[in-house]
Amino acid sequence: MKTNLTAKEAFCIYLRNLQKRGRERVLLTEEGKEILNRLISPTTNFEGNSKSLEDIRKNLEEWAKKNKPSTLREKLVFSVGNPKADLILVGEAPGYDEEKLAEPFVGKAGEKLNAILKAMKIPREEIYISNIVKFRPAMENQKMQNRPPSLEEMKPFLPFIKQEIQCIQPRCIVALGKTSSYGLLEKQESIAQLRNENHSYEGIPVFVTYHPSYLLRNSARSEKRKVWEDMLKVMEYLQMPISEKQRSYFLDE
Repeated sequence: MKTNLTAKEAFCIYLRNLQKRGRERVLLTEEGKEILNRLISPTTNFEGNSKSLEDIRKNLEEWAKKNKPSTLREKLVFSVGNPKADLILVGEAPGYDEEKLAEPFVGKAGEKLNAILKAMKIPREEIYISNIVKFRPAMENQKMQNRPPSLEEMKPFLPFIKQEIQCIQPRCIVALGKTSSYGLLEKQESIAQLRNENHSYEGIPVFVTYHPSYLLRNSARSEKRKVWEDMLKVMEYLQMPISEKQRSYFLDE
């Protein structure tokens, strides 16, 4: 797959891959860090894992006590997965099942996601799974009903997902659905448009596809094929082996 990257984005990717080589960090002098941060982006922090995921979670918990929008429920559903993952999947917000088990993507949409990962031959525990919003959006007389977060509910959480991504330094990101795409890319075009374009976040390639819940509502082979084509792009970027059988999934016979 050909991806058009700016020199800045390519340099970011080079540095992240260099830092992850052998799962060891590249040591830089303070002067070197300052030069790199100025060169790449004034908002990019190359301290790497200086802030752990547990630190981010604790900061989020403290922040939520005073600042969480009242339209969100109370139980925090933080991210899960490999803190050294090459791939991050980012969804929108937890639903009923996710809130109950305090883990993202464990309901019916999670089952669909697991099936996609199985087809890719990627163990779930090897990747990192997150949501833009870490609390379930509330509804009147809610029970098991779910809804996507609004833009107003989403915006306060953007610094936290940024910290997670900076901490993990993945090789690429998959944005699952429109809410995630807007949060990471600030683009409100349809998924149909975004999935066929090249994107990046802090120099990291972002692949846009439909949320797994979309396939629960639209189970036609043609729609499954669209999502699978997006995942094939991810596999190609990560230089994963792809069999002819995998390439032909959901093609019309």
